[in-house]
Amino acid sequence: MVDKLSDNGRKAALETLSGWTHDPERDAISRRFQFADFSEAFAFMTRTALLAEKMDHHPEWFNVYNRVDVTLTTHDCDGLSERDVRMATAMEGFAA
Repeated sequence: MVDKLSDNGRKAALETLSGWTHDPERDAISRRFQFADFSEAFAFMTRTALLAEKMDHHPEWFNVYNRVDVTLTTHDCDGLSERDVRMATAMEGFAA
């Protein structure tokens, strides 16, 4: 079972993540990643997909050309969990 982050845990996590916004209604975080072209966006999505399979934690995302809009939440606990924070941190690294 995955545990939902506490209010303090959520606040601390959001302070470490760059560019992510919190949707309190869904208890989800979102971010738009912008790349030079479609190839870079697709490479980012591929790296993320491989990690998502390993983590068994899959993002909600939308891609148009060089843009990837991502939303992360953990459905098993109906909110934000440490899994989302780990995935967001990895995605920041993939986009750098």
